Amino acid sequence: MDDQQLLRYSRHILLPDIEYQGQEKLLHSHILIVGAGGLGAPIAMYCAAAGIGKITICDFDDVDLSNLQRQIIHDTQSVGINKAFSAKQFIQLLNPDIEVIAVTNKQTEASMKVIAKDVDVIIDGSDNFATRYALNRIAVELKKPLVSGAAVGFEGQISVFDMRHDKSPCYHCLFPDTGDRNETRCADNGVFSPTVGMIGTSQAAEVMKIILGIGESLEGRLLLLDVKSMQWKNIQLKKDPSCPVCSK
Repeated sequence: MDDQQLLRYSRHILLPDIEYQGQEKLLHSHILIVGAGGLGAPIAMYCAAAGIGKITICDFDDVDLSNLQRQIIHDTQSVGINKAFSAKQFIQLLNPDIEVIAVTNKQTEASMKVIAKDVDVIIDGSDNFATRYALNRIAVELKKPLVSGAAVGFEGQISVFDMRHDKSPCYHCLFPDTGDRNETRCADNGVFSPTVGMIGTSQAAEVMKIILGIGESLEGRLLLLDVKSMQWKNIQLKKDPSCPVCSK
């Protein structure tokens, strides 16, 4: 790190759990964020500010005026621009130290697997089950940690499926793919804007903890948030021995 970086990241370096060596780990890490919306925005912003050295952001959608109530990485001038590209522009202004790759085209599961092959952590900031199941299969195949989050209305959830560990449950263990799940999306049901911020920043924290190897991750736990009562609930998760995805 040069003098400017030492100053930029000084509040991290002061933490005994991080120090110089930990910040170096962040600077040499690579993460994949799928979705540059309500969850992806705070994930990308905090991970970039913290100095994660390489961030790949995937989103083929364009910024809409209705997104700006919660997708805080975009502004009014971003309306009509691809979300991944808009996020890249913001991050480059926030922290020019890091490399940002914007993937603006819709990906197949096979092409997404190629993108994910060289990353340290996969982060799911999507809003549909098809993408979540695909990312889970990719994480299982590549043995990568997957940080998953979701939010709608006044409620949110977050968990870590760390497929580097044989005993870790996967997303399919928690939500089996029966083919008949109804999507509950913000566009149809609404969302309280701080909810996605609280879940997204929690995902960013889990990402950095995984890279740094500190604390206790949410592996094997589902954290549920009810913003109206401001209560968090912890639910223990177990690997499904008959899971067709991770127990083959």
